[in-house]
Amino acid sequence: MKIRPLGARVLIEPIEVKEQIKGGIYIPDSAKEKPQEGKVIAVGIKRDDDGKEIKFDVKVGDTVLMPKYGGTEIKLDDKTYQIVREEDLLGVIGE
Repeated sequence: MKIRPLGARVLIEPIEVKEQIKGGIYIPDSAKEKPQEGKVIAVGIKRDDDGKEIKFDVKVGDTVLMPKYGGTEIKLDDKTYQIVREEDLLGVIGE
């Protein structure tokens, strides 16, 4: 299924941090921190007050730093994604 965010929003696939168990202690999913890094999958269409299209600061394929508890989580084809406003993104990693 394809999806394109509306307005100045970005569709991000969170990058899961690999789980490390130290000392045999299991950390349940509910106690894990939400990933803050993600890969940009799609971008919407950003417009100025006059309706002219403006270029996004991020592009498809960029790895970005997301707010920890921002955006809207959605599930498509058994994958979890975040839809976040571009202005809420914290930065681009490794550009």
